[in-house]
Amino acid sequence: MNMVAVKAKAKEMGIQTAKMRKAELIRAIQQAEGHFPCFETAKDYCDQMDCCWREDCLPQ
Repeated sequence: MNMVAVKAKAKEMGIQTAKMRKAELIRAIQQAEGHFPCFETAKDYCDQMDCCWREDCLPQ
């Protein structure tokens, strides 16, 4: 997901987007949705199979 779409999703949820990098915004969105804020913190494996950020998060 590109940064414009991430910012739009964050703003819909009432999250301030100023001066936040993409990973920080996604973690804030994850937390606001009630999920563990783990974007780009996994090392080679992630057990969150239904995460909508999975493709952007894990290295190919």
